[in-house]
Amino acid sequence: MVTSEMRQPPLRLTRRGRVVVLGFFIVMASIASAILLTTASRADDPHAGAPATVIVQPDDTLWSIAARTAPETDRYAAIARLREINNLQGYVVHPGQTLELPRSR
Repeated sequence: MVTSEMRQPPLRLTRRGRVVVLGFFIVMASIASAILLTTASRADDPHAGAPATVIVQPDDTLWSIAARTAPETDRYAAIARLREINNLQGYVVHPGQTLELPRSR
């Protein structure tokens, strides 16, 4: 007797099949965790956004800006870095000029 609907036995996994399925879920959970962790760490990263800037005030010099923005750094090194980042040819800055500050390391 042939019926149009043949009953198939329920799906059963062998021990190896269970290990493969479990391993697959562990790998997928690890990938999801890694993606979420890197996304969350980028959101907390202060360096990820726009660079910090300072607007030059009257009577400001590169020396005073370096002293105010990087007090723990050698002034000469801080001035050299400010000049490098902002493509300054000399040591003169003008009131109202916007300078990008070095990122903290």
